[in-house]
Amino acid sequence: MDKICLQQMEFYAYHGVFQEEAKLGQKFLVDVTLHTDLRRAGHSDELSDTLNYVQIYEIVKKTAQLERYNLVETVAETIANRLLDQFAEVAKVNVKVTKVMPPIEGILAGAAVEIERERG
Repeated sequence: MDKICLQQMEFYAYHGVFQEEAKLGQKFLVDVTLHTDLRRAGHSDELSDTLNYVQIYEIVKKTAQLERYNLVETVAETIANRLLDQFAEVAKVNVKVTKVMPPIEGILAGAAVEIERERG
């Protein structure tokens, strides 16, 4: 199966269970991989034969930046469901949401949730 990947989309948002996270916000990174057949687009060179990256990005942005959730698990699940709902030609989607500076004492690059959802 072919894949379309949008990687390291960066958003400033207010997700988190702690009051400081909801008040101050922080940086999140989102990666999505959509599994679909890209042969037709590869032959036609027409945008109408593939998935529109802008539409994908806007779905991710709405969920990751414009809405608020307690858990990054919910952010990932909502993105996956919306992408599957919007694009009937997508068989499977992978979503990774990284909280770049989680409220953990220690040095780490971030805390991430990665999920995979299939149609049907």
